[in-house]
Amino acid sequence: MAETKGVLLPAYVLADESGSMAPYEEDLSRGVISLCEGLRAEPMVAAKLRLAVLGFSDDVEVRLAVADMRHETSLPKIEIRGLTNYHAVFDDLLGRIPSDIQWLRGEGYKVHRPVVFFLSDGQPTDGGSWREPYGRLVDRAQTPTAPNIVACGIGDAEARTMVEVATRPEFAFVAKPGTDIGQAIAEFFHALTASLVASGNALNSGAPQLVVNRPDQFSMAIDEVG
Repeated sequence: MAETKGVLLPAYVLADESGSMAPYEEDLSRGVISLCEGLRAEPMVAAKLRLAVLGFSDDVEVRLAVADMRHETSLPKIEIRGLTNYHAVFDDLLGRIPSDIQWLRGEGYKVHRPVVFFLSDGQPTDGGSWREPYGRLVDRAQTPTAPNIVACGIGDAEARTMVEVATRPEFAFVAKPGTDIGQAIAEFFHALTASLVASGNALNSGAPQLVVNRPDQFSMAIDEVG
């Protein structure tokens, strides 16, 4: 039997590219670049991670396919467009995540349960239709590679919705009222980078666990749901 190459944590960043994010396109781009550069600066950690960056609006566009940031030279490019379609996100992940994990396993790796970091500045424009593909995605009986989902809301995104999207209440966050949205985006990516570095280090420690840091200027969404 072939020897395993090691253990990987696949991480997916879902960035809202809908029209309402237009004033913050530069902030979003800077955040994505800071994430990529932060992982490149930690090669021992990056070796344990595979990063994908996906932009969503009416549909999902791949900005960075599952990549080893030690060797990836291109940087994801954000493009603002369309509406905030949550259905498209979870329908896409239903096919994408099992396929990616099958590929990584075929390359000789063991793969930990993937994690999705979801950032949105608005409510879904598809009503409640997103709940059907979401339910299938997170049901480990239907989708054995079901991801953990961390949901962060800024702007008009409601705490109640972030709690619904996150797979655990403690994985749902919303920017505090009055927080500058550009600053909130920067804090999201700072916390995301720190979370992945800590999770990657935990893989190396022999006590693997997913570490999720709350971004500065964000509160637990569950505390905001009245």
